[in-house]
Amino acid sequence: MDYARLLTRLEKPKGPADVILDTDTYNEIDDQFALAYLIKSEEKLNLQAIYAAPFYNHHSESPQDGMEKSYHEILKVLDLMGSREFKDVTYKGSTGYLPGEEKAVISPAARDLVRRAMERDENNPLYVVAIGAITNIASAILLQPAIINKIVVIWLGGNSLDWHSNREFNLYQDIAAARVVFGCGVPLVQLPCMGVVSAFVTTGPELTYWLKGKNALCDYLLENTVKEAELVGQGKCWSRTIWDVTAVAWLLDERFMFERLEPSPIPEYDDKWAFDRTRHFIKYVYGINRDPLFEDLFTKLAK
Repeated sequence: MDYARLLTRLEKPKGPADVILDTDTYNEIDDQFALAYLIKSEEKLNLQAIYAAPFYNHHSESPQDGMEKSYHEILKVLDLMGSREFKDVTYKGSTGYLPGEEKAVISPAARDLVRRAMERDENNPLYVVAIGAITNIASAILLQPAIINKIVVIWLGGNSLDWHSNREFNLYQDIAAARVVFGCGVPLVQLPCMGVVSAFVTTGPELTYWLKGKNALCDYLLENTVKEAELVGQGKCWSRTIWDVTAVAWLLDERFMFERLEPSPIPEYDDKWAFDRTRHFIKYVYGINRDPLFEDLFTKLAK
């Protein structure tokens, strides 16, 4: 992709955008917020498909188990929202991570992304919001490299360029996939976790005030967040970062965050960033404007 077109693609869409969400929904508690926020932002975002991403932590027995649990959690959230029409466009993703930087993991999600992307006009790209390990997206790019001219990827992953370590959950699950995405030239918006999105924090009392009793979805989000806080032993006074909401929010309102162009950094296998100033640009988010974003999120969830 030429330089001028890349820079144009890295600007926020001026009208309604067609969006795909790639999510490890059962991993924690924030993906559910992000999925609901996307659906409830229908004035600007047209959800086209949902992909379940693999993950492996205390909530799963393997990356495949994490993907399967995420798939069913997506369906659960859709039921709670009364948005069952999206079940038909919800796809299972990779059962494992990339075995290397040249071999895709074939899945229904990767194949669907290739199909949808190749049907697009290059002047009307598909926005792919990825909030887990980026395996499904990297696999689709490896299956059909031409899709980089048809999509824009918005990924919550890695830590800030100034953070002392780049060992971040979405990134270290599959560094090979991240290297594919950061290196292939696809228009990419990065929302780093520690040092940037880590500012998007809420608390139990705030969640209770905004969500309790508003609807079935809000009660589930509140209950789920409290349960997770207790599970990880945060004590009576706790806060939670609702990370994944910010990736959706990038498409909605320029007030919600601060950004700049950066040469695409290189995720290394030693949990560090490497830098080459001659590489293509990405859009790098360096700050979150917490209060207006939370107000918009809570207002929409409570509808």
